[in-house]
Amino acid sequence: MFIMLSHHLRSALSDLRALVQITESDIADIKEANNNPQFDRIPLKEEKLKSFGHKKAMIDYEISTLMSANPDSDLSELLDQEQHNALGELKTELKNLREANKRYAKLVLVVSNLYNTFLERLVPTEMDGYEKKASKNPSVLEVRV
Repeated sequence: MFIMLSHHLRSALSDLRALVQITESDIADIKEANNNPQFDRIPLKEEKLKSFGHKKAMIDYEISTLMSANPDSDLSELLDQEQHNALGELKTELKNLREANKRYAKLVLVVSNLYNTFLERLVPTEMDGYEKKASKNPSVLEVRV
């Protein structure tokens, strides 16, 4: 049980670090308007997220089992130094991922607003109640040769 906890902690850390690196690559690519590499990384990102979720559940299970087997002990007394360090690193990497995701989300929002502005200039919209709809004026997209 003790060995499995250490294994799951190391493996979860590896997944988190990979997620941070993927997000940093996405940030670099969005700044350069390289959309395809970002789309190509989506399956990898989803795989790493799923893997991390599974490993986190295994960590929770191992800690719960450890605590159940030693009800009179604090968790800090049950873990060795390597496991304490790994839990600290997990917390740090989760913060790093959160910060990288915040930076990425801001860039995505800016790009989205830019594209929406361009689209509204190309295809004017009209309000229909509370919804914006493309203008029904046929001359908007008229092509002349």
